[in-house]
Amino acid sequence: MVAKKTPGTATAEQGAVPKARLAAVEPGELAVRPGEDPWTPEEVTEARAELQSEVERLRNEISTSEASLVGLMRDSGDGAGDDQADTGTKNITREHEMALAANAREMLTQNEHALERLDAGTYGLCENCGNPIGKARMQAFPRATLCVECKQKQERRS
Repeated sequence: MVAKKTPGTATAEQGAVPKARLAAVEPGELAVRPGEDPWTPEEVTEARAELQSEVERLRNEISTSEASLVGLMRDSGDGAGDDQADTGTKNITREHEMALAANAREMLTQNEHALERLDAGTYGLCENCGNPIGKARMQAFPRATLCVECKQKQERRS
């Protein structure tokens, strides 16, 4: 997926948050929307543990996928003696495994980025507009980098 960039915005890959919003976040304090309770140390610990657990799971999944791919590539050979159906099945299986590995790598990147944002104190700030994403959204989807409004705008443009 290629992120579209409009003037004055940053893509998730760039990890940019408007500097004015960074200055508003005190060290150790994460952004919340008006009316939301502040993050407790326990909630931050829980979010970090969930992200770290997911990172570990994804790394294991990627290792397993890569090992499967090595086996599939080795077994594919030149296809001598295989009928067309066998060759097609092997190709589909290999492409499916490659897609799973690519998806896991993307999710791993997103989780690692969320951990970096947590360490930097920018976790919970929209990477597009700089407003708080919302504590409830972050708890439901810890990898979120956009507030609901910016995410909806992005999806309409796609």
